[in-house]
Amino acid sequence: MIIVPVKEGENIDRALKKFKRKFEKTGVIRELRARQAFVKPSVRRREEVKKAIYVQQMQREEE
Repeated sequence: MIIVPVKEGENIDRALKKFKRKFEKTGVIRELRARQAFVKPSVRRREEVKKAIYVQQMQREEE
């Protein structure tokens, strides 16, 4: 359960933003979307490799 302490006089929008940030870090929505359809392990592995290659290229461009 996510608990967001709200201080006296704190803006409700700020508390809602904290809640959304904590909820996003839990990864519940990401997991639900991933479980909507079965993905073969070979396809999942291929996507991970493509992502790793992309990240490496981006890091090389920064240097």
